[in-house]
Amino acid sequence: MARAATPAAARLLRAALLLLILVAAGRRAAGAPVVTELRCQCLQTVQGIHLKNIQSVKMTPPGPHCGQTEVVATLKAGQEVCLNPEAPMVKKIINKMLNKGSTN
Repeated sequence: MARAATPAAARLLRAALLLLILVAAGRRAAGAPVVTELRCQCLQTVQGIHLKNIQSVKMTPPGPHCGQTEVVATLKAGQEVCLNPEAPMVKKIINKMLNKGSTN
């Protein structure tokens, strides 16, 4: 025979569920990766972005995680943008960033 939950037990259950939700949301907001490492990071790409807005560029060659070359630019504002590695403007950006790194 089931008993009705007491108001204190119901409050405790609601508080525990709320805490669980907050912990899960906090982990995602704290920088937990949204995309796993076993698939492509760039689902959409842009054709180019002005060089003055770019802080750094990271190129990832094709591998078991992703069958295509991925180019991720970190902007000075802190955002990350995926660039199309085949776009002429992106090729120029990559060359400029590589040359800039080799002269320092």
